[in-house]
Amino acid sequence: MEKKGNHTAAKASTASILSVAMVLFASHAGGGFATGNQENTYFVCSGWAGLLSLALSMAILTGIIAIAMRLYNKYDLHSYKELFEKLYHPFDKLELVFELFFYVMVIMAVSVAIAGAASALGQYFGWNYYVCIVLVGLLVFFATIFGERAVQLISTYMGTAIMICIFVAYGYGILKAGNVGHLFSVRFQNEGFSELPKAIWNAFVYAGFQCVQIPTMLACGAIFKGKNNNAEGKSMFASFFMNTFGLGMAVFMLLCWENTFTKTPNGSTLPTLTVLQTMKVNWLLVVYGVILLLCLVSSAITLTFAFVDRFENSKVVDKVPTLFEKRCVLSAFIIILSVVISLGGLTNIIKYGYGYMGYLAIFLIIIPLLTVGVRKIRKG
Repeated sequence: MEKKGNHTAAKASTASILSVAMVLFASHAGGGFATGNQENTYFVCSGWAGLLSLALSMAILTGIIAIAMRLYNKYDLHSYKELFEKLYHPFDKLELVFELFFYVMVIMAVSVAIAGAASALGQYFGWNYYVCIVLVGLLVFFATIFGERAVQLISTYMGTAIMICIFVAYGYGILKAGNVGHLFSVRFQNEGFSELPKAIWNAFVYAGFQCVQIPTMLACGAIFKGKNNNAEGKSMFASFFMNTFGLGMAVFMLLCWENTFTKTPNGSTLPTLTVLQTMKVNWLLVVYGVILLLCLVSSAITLTFAFVDRFENSKVVDKVPTLFEKRCVLSAFIIILSVVISLGGLTNIIKYGYGYMGYLAIFLIIIPLLTVGVRKIRKG
């Protein structure tokens, strides 16, 4: 009986590690490789070096999230506000800069996710755009008012579906590209290592604006408190492979078809869709539609939840009687605000804002966690 109990505990631990890893994958998917726009902007533009860049970027992202979760759990902290006060101490007020970064990024990311998912529904089913926005908003609302367990469960199922669809759609696109080896050989001969410095910089910038995932991961990773088996590191190690696989498949396919979507009018706006339309394979467009919708909705859910988790115990909603009602109020607020912004024609500002937030995050989050964060974990 004792052996059976130990075996069950080990299985539960593995399940929780993979579940937390999948949360990051599902959340990153919407802002990472759903449309192809971000891959083209940060990785495809660097040619073959873009493949190294994306792997480095995912190593940085999962590494700093593992450090953040470990610091959070080691000192039994209860919000990302407390985490960054601990990180920046004795300059505690620097935490307010992260707050600003987080609010701006959540609003941008959720606005883009809701608008993108609504556009996908409208394009595939012919539904009215505004009706689709309401439907997506309601889906995100109900998914975020039941706490981190619900978010983990939803993200796990969505993440699994996304991985399967990515393998099918992007894998087919790579096979249809023809002589991939020849394509990359020619690119290397033309570019050499000239794009490598830019590729390394882009890796840090991309990881920087993806740091908006940290609050969600802290809340979900709190289940590792009291564990001594480096569960935080293991979960992010698993997530590194998940995210590198998804992002890598997308970038690899776009590199193979770069001459196609760059020469198509407005093809660089939604490069993945442009490539799949070029193939004229209807079932593939359906699979991609599923990927796009799942990616965008999962990102909206996890980021909205992070905002809800931050304020559900604060004085801002102190007069709201129950925890459930507080979550409803907060979730409704951020969703309505994001929808209003997306309807205001600010998508270009939102798109370019990612880059500036990435620059800020390198110095505000990445470097402090890799240096001060690691030291405080070892010291404690």
